[in-house]
Amino acid sequence: MKFLRQLFASCVLLGALAGTTGAVAADTPVVTKAAAKDLVLKGDAKCTSCHDESDEPKLLHIGKTKHGSLADGRTPSCTNCHGESDLHTNNPAKLKQRPPTDRSFGKNAKVTADEKNAACTSCHQGGKHINWNTSAHATRDVSCTNCHQIHAAKDKVRDKRAQAEVCYTCHKQQRAEANKPSHHPIPEGKMTCSDCHNAHGSAGQKMLVKDTTNATCFTCHAEKRGPFVHNHQPVVEDCGNCHNPHGTTAEGMLKARQPFLCQQCHGDNSHPGNVPAVRANMPGSISTNVGVGMAQARGCMNCHTNIHGSNSPSSATSSGPARFFR
Repeated sequence: MKFLRQLFASCVLLGALAGTTGAVAADTPVVTKAAAKDLVLKGDAKCTSCHDESDEPKLLHIGKTKHGSLADGRTPSCTNCHGESDLHTNNPAKLKQRPPTDRSFGKNAKVTADEKNAACTSCHQGGKHINWNTSAHATRDVSCTNCHQIHAAKDKVRDKRAQAEVCYTCHKQQRAEANKPSHHPIPEGKMTCSDCHNAHGSAGQKMLVKDTTNATCFTCHAEKRGPFVHNHQPVVEDCGNCHNPHGTTAEGMLKARQPFLCQQCHGDNSHPGNVPAVRANMPGSISTNVGVGMAQARGCMNCHTNIHGSNSPSSATSSGPARFFR
């Protein structure tokens, strides 16, 4: 009987203790992990819980670009460009190297250029980008990220002083030409490729910003536009007939030095005032004063100064075209 009493008392005590513990547990608040907050873009907590400011590359620097402007309702989120990427975020297989995002933009990404560009062209349409699909870059599988750095605080291709180096990674011949003695001031940082070319495509040839070569050149060289009383036909056709705009070793970015450039069209015999059929530009040739000038100075433009066109009257003693004198 004594044993039963002790057993009963123990059960009562245990019951009391259990009730007390339950009451304490009921009064203790449940601690839950706070939801991650967005750091830069709307809904970026899914990504920034892992990708922080110590990342390399600096992904959060997108906040310093136009793509990080929260005041603009068109600003995309991480998933707008990279996809939901649940496999990358959750890594259900617990792989040491997480699966890539649904749309990756790295050099080794197993995504086609068209798939990469779709993320950009979904927003960037019309205007300067309207001819992208028919441009030489698009048809040769160049992706936007081959040139642009989306997350970088300063995109090199949008910097006039650094843009040319981005273009030169593919256009190596143009790099060599721009470093020749006669060139546009690209190495000096006063001009850049996009002043003449639209890398996103254009209606004109060579992806020029205007429809023709001449129209593009005339945006700066307006004094060569004319109209003139006497036009120089090669100038009217295409400035590139005589000039290489990326650079040459001849003055004025000419494709060849005078008089050899001129003599590609104009025969070197029967120059007005010369003995017919005798090359006036050869030293020691028998010629009149005009020929002597050619032989000594070897420069057509010593006399024909307005080679792009002239309003001066043509020579009365010549049956040929206008002389383009000053």
